Amino acid sequence: MAPAPEPRWLTEPEQAAWYAWRRMFPLVNAGIARDLNQDSGLSEADYDVLSVLGSTDGHRMRISALATLMQWSRSRLSHQLTRMEQRGVVRREEVAEDGRGAEVVLTEAGVDVITEAAPLHVESVRRHLIDVLTPEQLRMMAEVGEALRVRMGIARKQ
Repeated sequence: MAPAPEPRWLTEPEQAAWYAWRRMFPLVNAGIARDLNQDSGLSEADYDVLSVLGSTDGHRMRISALATLMQWSRSRLSHQLTRMEQRGVVRREEVAEDGRGAEVVLTEAGVDVITEAAPLHVESVRRHLIDVLTPEQLRMMAEVGEALRVRMGIARKQ
């Protein structure tokens, strides 16, 4: 049996970048999630589903496509949709064209909820992230995100 390859230990700059990521992401995310819940009573998962549906034609999407886009399991999405259906912000419908799939549809109440929440959410994103960084840092962050998306084979949001 061949010996295991020697680990490629992180250099000092690589270690600094890794530690910065590990500290930054949960802190920024927690601040935005806390504001979202306080401002609108929504969870991150609620907002993610509502904002995706709110940006689609007809405010609807196949459940399978939504799960893929959000990188969620079908089971996780199904549980989330059940909670949201109980609050009347989405509903599930069979796909009339093929009778095989199902779509999730944003209700009028759901449109109202996301319309109210979006301005408060974007202000929180600005306060916790966007306004803290320079334009060059934001450009670099977008480049990093795109490189990671490509490497992981994740499709762009349609």
